[in-house]
Amino acid sequence: MNIIPVILSGGSGTRLWPLSRNSYPKQFLSLVSRDESLFQSTVQRVRGISDQSPIVVCNEQHRFLVAEQLRLVDVPGASIVLEPMGKNTAPAAALAALLALEAGNGESPVLLVLPSDHLIQSPEAFSQAINTGMGKAADGDIVTFGIVPQHPETGYGYIKADTQSAGLQPNMALPIEKFVEKPDRETAEAYLETQQYLWNSGIFLFRADRFLEELKRHQSAILDACKASMEGRTRDLDFIRPDKTAFSECPSDSIDYAVMERTTRATVVPMDAGWSDVGSWSSLWEVKSKDDRGNVAEGDTVIEDSEDCMVYADHRLVATLGLKDTIIVETADAVLVADKSRVQDIKKVVESLSGTRRYETDSHRKIYRPWGCFDSIDAGDRFQVKRITVNPGAKLSLQKHFHRAEHWIVVTGTAKITRNDEEFILTENQSTYIPLGAIHRLSNPGAIPLEIIEIQSGSYLGEDDIVRLSDEYGRSSDN
Repeated sequence: MNIIPVILSGGSGTRLWPLSRNSYPKQFLSLVSRDESLFQSTVQRVRGISDQSPIVVCNEQHRFLVAEQLRLVDVPGASIVLEPMGKNTAPAAALAALLALEAGNGESPVLLVLPSDHLIQSPEAFSQAINTGMGKAADGDIVTFGIVPQHPETGYGYIKADTQSAGLQPNMALPIEKFVEKPDRETAEAYLETQQYLWNSGIFLFRADRFLEELKRHQSAILDACKASMEGRTRDLDFIRPDKTAFSECPSDSIDYAVMERTTRATVVPMDAGWSDVGSWSSLWEVKSKDDRGNVAEGDTVIEDSEDCMVYADHRLVATLGLKDTIIVETADAVLVADKSRVQDIKKVVESLSGTRRYETDSHRKIYRPWGCFDSIDAGDRFQVKRITVNPGAKLSLQKHFHRAEHWIVVTGTAKITRNDEEFILTENQSTYIPLGAIHRLSNPGAIPLEIIEIQSGSYLGEDDIVRLSDEYGRSSDN
């Protein structure tokens, strides 16, 4: 029986602010490996289990990030489903199950549903656990994977397994007695002593038809809305767009609440695979290499007389002296300094910033687009300076502005310029001027990235001052 990986990529990673932000959340960051993001590591991990192309469920804002990161690890043929809005994991899994069942030609595939932003340090142990759960899933059980706890953790939900006095041995398929919410410290210590409780990983294995049957039995409104949404879906480039109106009627619920806590066919497989949800700076500190005083240092750092700290320097030198159990994260536009024991509360900082509409909760200074990226390196009353990078073969939309003019200076590469009825080439150290209201486009016809400095001047310099006349990526606004 085929396994189709389903990768849920809708999270925002609030507790890893200021590195993780709404427009570029933690799953797309290279937090653990310099070579791969968490999303790419997830994709690579399931290659050892299935040769089927994955289904990725993500939101509109991240669609080009997903497509580009899949391209970089050479994963063709993935189905990218764009949730019209976030409705938690049960509707996301239902959209994927409906799509997989429709393509199954009368057979129901087994779906391996997993978050895009988790770390698995032992792919071999992960594969063994999936193999253990496969028989149960093929027979119709809804299988989840519980992490054998290493310490009393208050940041995770727990699963109580019916161990029948066998203990929590990896790669056993056990009935589930109950799910419990995140405990306090004393309760977590008691759970650890019983050897019956597992951390809830949020990873599932089930036949597509069986999941939909259980959803119909226990949360039919979710299934009805997802069916209507998929029946009205459209295609946009390589993306599948469920109908927004139908999906807006869907209740928001997790797989745990909608199905796992209600079904009589729930099974858990204990797994000891070096798992972490990398959900906070302290959990990232736990899995990173440390010096002899327990410090994790990334970037340009000097650490003196400090211990058990994490120091992340992205744009400048960061030095510490006499610190203990401290998290310091420096980015181009924000710095976080926090006691390691308080990192679960970083979301309060983000909520405070959101309440005052600070852009730092949503995006970095460097903004990624399907054609490349731009970095806003300086700004004033009536001017803004950007460093723009255009990927080989890519082009920006054909557009105009009502409130600003632009000067372009080529730093490296070759630029093809469209300006009203003109079309011409610029190379290194050459420049041009785009008057206010001129119809224009910037393209990279070369084989290396094009880098330009753009100087904007005018009465209003916001990203919404773009009238897009033609676009390679189907965008109607600048995103």
